[in-house]
Amino acid sequence: MEMEKGKVVVEKVRGKSTVIRSFSKYPLKFITPRKVGSSITDAVWIYSLTYGGGIVSGDSISVEFTIGDGCTAVLTTQSSTKVYKSLGSKCSEQVLEKQVFRVVSDSSLVIVDWFTSGRHESGEKWDFELYRSSNCIFAEGNQPVFLDTVLLEQSSPVDIAERMHEYQVIAMVLIYGPKLKHVQDQVQENVKRLMSQQLQIPSTRLGCCAKTNSDNCLVRPAFIASCSAFGPKGMGVVVRVASTTTEAVYRFLHHQLAGMEPLLGVSPYS
Repeated sequence: MEMEKGKVVVEKVRGKSTVIRSFSKYPLKFITPRKVGSSITDAVWIYSLTYGGGIVSGDSISVEFTIGDGCTAVLTTQSSTKVYKSLGSKCSEQVLEKQVFRVVSDSSLVIVDWFTSGRHESGEKWDFELYRSSNCIFAEGNQPVFLDTVLLEQSSPVDIAERMHEYQVIAMVLIYGPKLKHVQDQVQENVKRLMSQQLQIPSTRLGCCAKTNSDNCLVRPAFIASCSAFGPKGMGVVVRVASTTTEAVYRFLHHQLAGMEPLLGVSPYS
């Protein structure tokens, strides 16, 4: 299988974060807009696209980003990546290899990694055999800071859809680095307050235990989130989310990452 590759290098040019090299090969495409948000903000935005509306059987994409000292870069991907399933004996698959980040002591990093069940309103719910997404962060000296894998796999006797109940979206938000300490503190406080409120109000009835009457039905919140620190001196925070709707995750991300607007020029997910 041919490996499709892309490379982006960001360095300081005349005091501003600038893309000095950008290479991509079909079906991958990078777009660097001239301006996003306030002109006084030093941040370069890079849009990553895949032609054809998504990843299809046979595609394999490897990308490398190098962000220089004192630079700020934002990488956005398509809001929807489709995996087209082949019929009969043909196989279509998407393999997301490990995302590896190497950071120096004063670097900051934010990762938003989320996944939906499909077009669940039309009945497409977790209709695949295997999903695996890995994120790894290494500090100077190849010191592991964060090693994480999300794995969903069809198995007997309970398949993915049954294990996920009515949750249609899972997400992970990772915030790391000394310059983002104020965002980390605010997110931890927000998640703690949100879940305290969830426990005090009636939850959405999502499903019932098998072979029990309605009084014994399971009751689960429509949106749940957890937050924990990681890394040396708690320099990182990871938030994990499960939701019954995509819109609730968008609202959550917009609210939690609003504190990054001064760094990026615009508020993420606005």
